[in-house]
Amino acid sequence: MNDLSINETTPESLQALKRLTATVYLCQVLTFAFFGVPILIGAAINFFKRKEVQGTWLKSHFDAQIKTTWIALAGFAISGLTFEFGIGFFTLIITVLLMIYRIAVGWYALTDNKPLKD
Repeated sequence: MNDLSINETTPESLQALKRLTATVYLCQVLTFAFFGVPILIGAAINFFKRKEVQGTWLKSHFDAQIKTTWIALAGFAISGLTFEFGIGFFTLIITVLLMIYRIAVGWYALTDNKPLKD
């Protein structure tokens, strides 16, 4: 395992972590096409590489991506449980819109090399 401390973060390793962060955003986008499986892959990447982004501006992106995953899973679960009662459709729409918003804001900040404000 490659654990980088704050002082050992080189521009090359930061660029690699930025690409990894973009890959997780891509996984979150692909969730809409592949029924949720990519978001779990993205969350696994976040959890496995979390130590490497400690002390960098990318940590805020990892935290936001993990939070987006939990919001999506909770929203999809609530939607599925309440779909029969007629409100599941509305919670699904809200969940999807919230995911699109969080992914767009995060990816935009990532391309500008800025941390996210939560």
